[in-house]
Amino acid sequence: MLIQLKNLTKTYQHHDGAINAVDNLSLDIPKGSFVTITGASGSGKTTLLLILGGLLRPTSGKMSYNGKEIDLHHDEELANFRSNHVGFVMQSFALVPYLTAIENIMIALNVKNSNTTENRKRALELLEWVGLEDRTTHYPKELSAGQQQRVAIARSLANNPDLLLADEPTGNLDPGLSEEILGILKEINLKQKTTVVMVTHSPMAAEYGDTRIQLQNGKLHNLHLNDVKINVEVSVN
Repeated sequence: MLIQLKNLTKTYQHHDGAINAVDNLSLDIPKGSFVTITGASGSGKTTLLLILGGLLRPTSGKMSYNGKEIDLHHDEELANFRSNHVGFVMQSFALVPYLTAIENIMIALNVKNSNTTENRKRALELLEWVGLEDRTTHYPKELSAGQQQRVAIARSLANNPDLLLADEPTGNLDPGLSEEILGILKEINLKQKTTVVMVTHSPMAAEYGDTRIQLQNGKLHNLHLNDVKINVEVSVN
């Protein structure tokens, strides 16, 4: 099992009282799986994804990675976890506008390796992987939305992550481009054995997951494993 969550809760304080964005959630994510997370706005999808990526601390609960518990309240341990194991793909692409496609990837590689020659070679390999070897010197504004997302995906693979987290990666794309990006994510999952966890509002995109979960009020509502639906009881306060 790649990730195990146990009784995970994230509480936000609001003027109307405490709100549990993630509410006592337990979940196992197998190695090499493609997990899609759906649910209504405010159901806790992005909060859960940020906790999985070590970008947000839960209020309580535990998370294990490859059988080792991660201290979710220790900054250095979370930073090492992100650097060594996690790649991120965001809805907004989050490319640096004044850097070319290859430079946007190299900046991620420079975190671990300052050898520019090696980084350029690796960045070019990643651009070839996503079919953009002829766009290396293009700036984000010179690329289509789909091409920008492909650069973002290439960048997310810079540190050879075991876990790729995608937050609405097709949210800014039309249906044709959405299928193109989803196909790339599925290929990464199948060919590189990278575990993919994707938040999406799209029923079509959710179908790409071999494990599909639905959140409601921060809790698991429905769970599909390889097309077998498991109903999960949800207590709503």
